[in-house]
Amino acid sequence: MSMFKPSILTIALATAGISSFASHAQDEQQTAKNDVEVIEVKGFRGSVVESINTKRFSSEVVESISAEDIGKLPDSSIAESIARLPGLTAQRLDGRASRVSVRGFSENESATTFNGREQVSIGDNRGVEFDLYPSEIMSGVTVYKTPSASLDAEGIAGVIDMQTVKPLSKGERVIMFNGQLEQTGFEKLNPDGDDQGFRGTVSYIDQFADDTIGVAFAYNKMSSPNQEKRWNSWGYPDYSISENKLKDDTTVGPYNPILGGAKPFVRSSTLERDSAMLVIEAAPTDRLNMTFDALYVDFSDEKILRGIEVPFGWGQGKIRSGSEVVDTNSDFITSAVTQGQRVVVRNDYEERNAELTQFGFNTKYDIDDSWSVEFDASRSEVERQIWSIESYSGTGRGDANGIADNIGYVFDGGNTGAQFSHELDYSDYDLIQLGGPLSWGGSAALNDKYGLKDTPYQNTAQDGFINAPEINDELSTLKLAASKALESEYFSNVSFGISYRDREKSKVSEGYFMTLKGFSLSNPGMLSIPEQYRQGTASLDFIGMGNMVAYDTNGLVNDGYYDLLQESLTDQKHKTQSWAVQEEVIAVFAQLDINAELGSIPVTGNIGARYVQTDQSSQGSAANTIDGLVVVSPTDVSHDYSHFLPSINLAFRIDEDQTIRFGAAKTISRARLDEMNASISASYSEQQNNDGNNWNISGGNPLLEPKEATGFDLSYENYFNAEGYFAAAFFYKDITQWIFDGNYEVDMTGVADPATGEIPANSTGSGSGKINGGEGNLWGYELSLALPFNIFHPSLDGFGLIASHTAVEQDITDQKGNEYELPGLSDQIDSLTAYYERNGFQARTSMRKRSDFKGDVYGLGFATTQVDIKGETIFDAQIGYDFTEAGIESLDGLSVTFQVQNITEEPFVSLQGSSDLQVRDYQDYGRTFLLGFSYKL
Repeated sequence: MSMFKPSILTIALATAGISSFASHAQDEQQTAKNDVEVIEVKGFRGSVVESINTKRFSSEVVESISAEDIGKLPDSSIAESIARLPGLTAQRLDGRASRVSVRGFSENESATTFNGREQVSIGDNRGVEFDLYPSEIMSGVTVYKTPSASLDAEGIAGVIDMQTVKPLSKGERVIMFNGQLEQTGFEKLNPDGDDQGFRGTVSYIDQFADDTIGVAFAYNKMSSPNQEKRWNSWGYPDYSISENKLKDDTTVGPYNPILGGAKPFVRSSTLERDSAMLVIEAAPTDRLNMTFDALYVDFSDEKILRGIEVPFGWGQGKIRSGSEVVDTNSDFITSAVTQGQRVVVRNDYEERNAELTQFGFNTKYDIDDSWSVEFDASRSEVERQIWSIESYSGTGRGDANGIADNIGYVFDGGNTGAQFSHELDYSDYDLIQLGGPLSWGGSAALNDKYGLKDTPYQNTAQDGFINAPEINDELSTLKLAASKALESEYFSNVSFGISYRDREKSKVSEGYFMTLKGFSLSNPGMLSIPEQYRQGTASLDFIGMGNMVAYDTNGLVNDGYYDLLQESLTDQKHKTQSWAVQEEVIAVFAQLDINAELGSIPVTGNIGARYVQTDQSSQGSAANTIDGLVVVSPTDVSHDYSHFLPSINLAFRIDEDQTIRFGAAKTISRARLDEMNASISASYSEQQNNDGNNWNISGGNPLLEPKEATGFDLSYENYFNAEGYFAAAFFYKDITQWIFDGNYEVDMTGVADPATGEIPANSTGSGSGKINGGEGNLWGYELSLALPFNIFHPSLDGFGLIASHTAVEQDITDQKGNEYELPGLSDQIDSLTAYYERNGFQARTSMRKRSDFKGDVYGLGFATTQVDIKGETIFDAQIGYDFTEAGIESLDGLSVTFQVQNITEEPFVSLQGSSDLQVRDYQDYGRTFLLGFSYKL
């Protein structure tokens, strides 16, 4: 006799087709299911119903998306689907939704899991870039906004869990083919770029041996083009109009911000991705279930970038007196002309390659009608390499050689950047030649190699540059858990377990100076671009610079036209940005599932706690520069800490439609991996510093501990229809520890002085970097609505609306009491989807909107840099026709779709300065068009 206590929860799970860990209650669930009216809808509406059911009957506060069939998530990108959920939004990377923010916290404050297992990432940190994962092989995503003790991941913002299909739950054979053609709204911005692409998926699900073995397999191939017109500034220094010069120690002023320089370009990129997913599920008996899943992703993003780097205030040209025009509201110089200016013509090429492999095995066994055990093991690894080439060309080598230009700029009052005027023809292959037109090669190693020191050609040997960082991330997990059904009027189940995670992430940073082969002090000239590498021209009309020469940079490098010299010989940053971090995490948990009554109100949920013990270590280098060259000593620092994390989730079911939820939990978010590494810039002095230490250090802090917060959630949910609900939620986070810039003390025992190679007697150092501290709180509310119009009149069946609004506020101070703004926080987030689906015809349009926020972007050398990003509103639309639902037998199984993404051509804009006119980045991606089909056998 089962000990499981039937409730509205089990009825709902059975109705929605959602599996329960308490699988020994299947008989009771089936009896309940027979007594419930089941409304069956398919397509997008079916996905909406299943997502609502997941939210309605979860013990935690969750949001979800689900696919009607594998390969049929409602959006072409899994990140775009996630970004439309209440309280969630995404930051775009190269025009694609990639980094997901939950309730005002950046991607580094939420955990991402795949079938419940924590994920590795291709970035420098923990935050997952979701464009690595193809939506076509996912069956759904669940976002946990409140944790439970049994959830094996940590994140102050929440946990995002991606799921694959369970083939035995499907109950039928499914063979499906999906295909899609893609067209960018811009024609080719580079003559050798792509403006057309495709993606295709084949998937197979079947059951064998009397439905005791199930197999699911999916293979996806994608070639997705993306194009961008980009205006990028160097910065905005202070300039004195009266003295006609930039601010320095002798300038009296007054001062006005002026354009220091700009780096606009056009980009054509193609993301190639091959993905394969395999799931094998076996249930040889009613008590035993075993699942093996594997995921492989081969990811390659190739970019071609061409533009003209225009020095202005920071250039060698002279600003024409009287040409300056000042905006009276901001004092910003919106227009000026510089004379005698030389520019850098850039033809850049970049490859970002990543390979993800992941394996997992899970088995669940019901010992008897009350006891169940679970074992889970997984292994995942990602390797990422970047090869980013900058190639320079111009009218002459060095600052003072070649033909100069007279260049003006005008800011027109928007966020689009500046329009330039010029006099030279930058598409003339006789005028523009390979070589460094400005003296950027300020490297002792370069000057020594070519004998340039103290000559007129000093610092002129840099004709390009290559950034080549590499990342490797490995993660192994083990979990053992047990569950027992209880005979209690308050608790239905108790579960407990232990898990182990072993993660190691490493980064190797390197850069290479490029110098034309044959360059020397006696032969310092430039090189005419060889005919076989010429690609015609690229247009820079969008910033007023006309056409420019286009050539095959990657071909020139591969064919040996340049000599390479490691930048790490003379620049410490590559040593301080190279590191390895290990984490061993052991967690134990215990949880009671609640199934009680408060008066006549059913109360469900859970109460429990996790104890998490972490041992972390980091290996790196202590670097210093001696006689112009970098010398290093190895570092190895270990640290351990623990956390007790209680949680409670309660759902008060006022009636069959209305629920009030309450959740509270202590949560942590681990420090960014690039901030907790042991690579530092270090110098030793026999004379003690102000802190009484002999070492002076800057860089990573391997003693960093996680950020900590206690969260509270209160929500009201009204499920007034199978396709409709309304919810209002309030959330609050009490932050007791965060991570800020500051000073700390570090033990340098065993680390040699880089200057001497000897281990000094005094081993304590004063460090400058990230430290734990500060406090504050974050709070907000969410309103969400799914509204089927058939509740107003039967003739409106098929019409519907899904909408959400989130408002977030914060009050956080650092360890010195200074105000601090969380990265990723938009104080308003909105989403809206209007749809119609009936008799096979499908149409919907979606909007997602977020206000201004601080976000992480890639800076120099692919280091993570935080900038101010303007809010954005993005509209997408889709129409389709399902011939099966329309009852057309001759085309049974076929459906077609047409999508337009970014209908309004919303740009990505970041600022640098006090005025909206001081644009750091303006990225215009245009629209994207997709024509697809799906055929199901």
